[in-house]
Amino acid sequence: MNGLTILLISFVALGLGFFVYAKWLERTWGIDPNRKTPAVEFEGGDFAPASKWTVFAHQFTSITGAGPVTGPIIAAMFGWLPALLWMLVGCIFFGAVQDFGALYASVKSKGKSIGSIIEDYVGHTGKQLFLFFCWLFTMLIIAAFVDMVAKTFNGFTPDGREIVPSAAAASISMIYMVGAVVFGLFMKFVKPGALLQLVVGLAFCVAMVALGIMFPIYAGADTWRYVVFVYMFFAALIPMWILKQPRDYLSSFLLVGMIVAAVVGVFITNPTINMPAVVGFEVHNLDLFPMLFVTIACGAVSGFHSLVSSNTSSKMISNERDMRFVGYGAMCLESVLGITALIAVCAAATNGVLPKGTPFQTFSGSVSGFLTQLFGVPNGIAACILTMCVSALALTTVDAVARIGRLSLQEFCNPAEGKEKNAAQKFFSQPLVATIVTLAGGYVICMAGYMSVWPLFGSANQLLSALVLTGLAVYLRATGRKGWMLYVPMTFMFVVTMTALIQSVIKVFVSISNGTFVFLVGGVQLIVATALICLAALVAYHCVMKLREPVAPVAGAKAAG
Repeated sequence: MNGLTILLISFVALGLGFFVYAKWLERTWGIDPNRKTPAVEFEGGDFAPASKWTVFAHQFTSITGAGPVTGPIIAAMFGWLPALLWMLVGCIFFGAVQDFGALYASVKSKGKSIGSIIEDYVGHTGKQLFLFFCWLFTMLIIAAFVDMVAKTFNGFTPDGREIVPSAAAASISMIYMVGAVVFGLFMKFVKPGALLQLVVGLAFCVAMVALGIMFPIYAGADTWRYVVFVYMFFAALIPMWILKQPRDYLSSFLLVGMIVAAVVGVFITNPTINMPAVVGFEVHNLDLFPMLFVTIACGAVSGFHSLVSSNTSSKMISNERDMRFVGYGAMCLESVLGITALIAVCAAATNGVLPKGTPFQTFSGSVSGFLTQLFGVPNGIAACILTMCVSALALTTVDAVARIGRLSLQEFCNPAEGKEKNAAQKFFSQPLVATIVTLAGGYVICMAGYMSVWPLFGSANQLLSALVLTGLAVYLRATGRKGWMLYVPMTFMFVVTMTALIQSVIKVFVSISNGTFVFLVGGVQLIVATALICLAALVAYHCVMKLREPVAPVAGAKAAG
C-alpha cells in the first residue's frame, strides 16, 4: 500500500460524508436561512457575527489541537488499517455529526451551550452535572496543552545550548498575539470584503513569521508556562472580535498551509507504507479495544469540539446556511490532517517498526522535509515554520478552552429557574473570578505532571462526546426532529470510555498493591477518573430516562427552532 492511495480513498469517503450524509442531516433537521442567528440578534461581547470563512477558521483552529497529530501516530502501533478506518468512520458518522449537531442545537437555542440545552430538555440537575464535568475537563485540557506549548517554546537544551526553531516559534507566537489585535481592529472598523481581508491577512501572516524568525526569543519552559497562562487570562475575558477571532483567522493560514504542504508532499512523493495493515489486537500490553478509540480522538470524534461549537462558534454564525460548512466541514479537514500524520509515520517506519521520537518530531520532520525537497525552502526556515505550526495546534486550543472553562463555571453558578443566586454563586459567576479559578485549577493539575494528565484527558474527552451525543439525541427528540442516527455513536463511545477509565482505576490499585504508588501521578488519576465516571454515569442516566419518556410531536419545530 502507498500513501497516495490511502489519501485518495480518504478524500472520496470524506467528500461523500460532507456532500451526501451531512446534507441529508441538514435537510432532516431543517434550517431557516432567513431566521436571525444569535450572533446577529445579540451582537456584542461573546456574540460576534462573522463570515462563514472566519467562523470556519475559528472552529478549525480551536478544535485542531495536538490530537490529530499525536493520536494517529501513537495508534499506528496497531497497524495503519485500524487507525485509518476509525478516522474515516469516526469522522463521518460520529465526530462531524457531533460537531455539526452541537452547533446546530446552540444556534437554534439562542446561542446556549450544550449544558443549558440539557437543562431545557433534561432538567437543572442534568445541566449542573454536565457543566461540572465540562469545567473539570477544561482544566485537564489547560494542564495538558500549556505544558506542551511551554516545552515547544523552550529555547534551551538541558546543557544550555540555544534551540533556534523553538525560540523563533515563540517569537512568532508573541507577535501573532499583538498582530491579531491590530487585525481585529482593522476588520471591525474597516469592514473589508472577503478578498481584501484574505490579502491583508496573508500579508500579516508572512510579515509576522519573517519578523519572528529574524528576532527569536530565548526563554525556558517555566517562563513560557507563565506567559501562556497570562495570555489565556486575557483571551478568556476580552471580546471575541479583538483577539480570539482575528488570531484564529491568521493562524488558519499556518495550519491550512501545513496540511496543504503535507498533502502535496504525499501526492508528489507517494511514500510507501512500511507498516503492516494490522499488527495485532494486543500491542505493548495494550488492547486495541478500547485503546484505539481513546488514543485517536481528534480526527475521529472529540467531545471538546462540541464545547467550541456550542460555546463560541455558535455565537459567530451569521446565517444558518453556514452551520454545515463550519461544523461538519472543519471536522473533515481535521481528519485529513490526522490521516496525513498517519501516512507520515507509517512511511517513516522501518520494517514495521515505528520511528523513535515524539509524534510532533516525526510529523514535523516529514513535512519540513517536503518543504525543503519540493519547494526549496531552507532547512532552518522550514524547521522554524513547522515548529510554529505545531505550537499553534496547541495554542489555538488553550485560548478557546480558557473562555469555555470560564463560561462553564459561570453557567454552573446559575440557579434553577425562579430561584435567586446565593452569595457564593454571585461571587464565582463573575467573569474575572470564574477565569482566575479555572486557570488556577488548570495550573495545579499541570504541576502534577504532563504524563499524569494525558491518559485522563483522552478518556475524559471521549466520554464527553458520549454525553454530548446523548444530550443532542434528547434535544432532537424533544423538538420533533429525528435523532436515531445518534444512538449507535453515543452508546459505542460510552462503552469505550467507561471501559478505559475503569482500566485506569484498576491500574492505580495495582500500583498501590505493588508499592509503586505515587500520589502526584496515581492519586490525581484516581481522583479525577472516579469523579469523571460518577458524573458521566449520572448525566447519562438523566438523559436516557428522558429519552424513554413519550414525547408529543412539536408543531413547527424545524421552522421555529
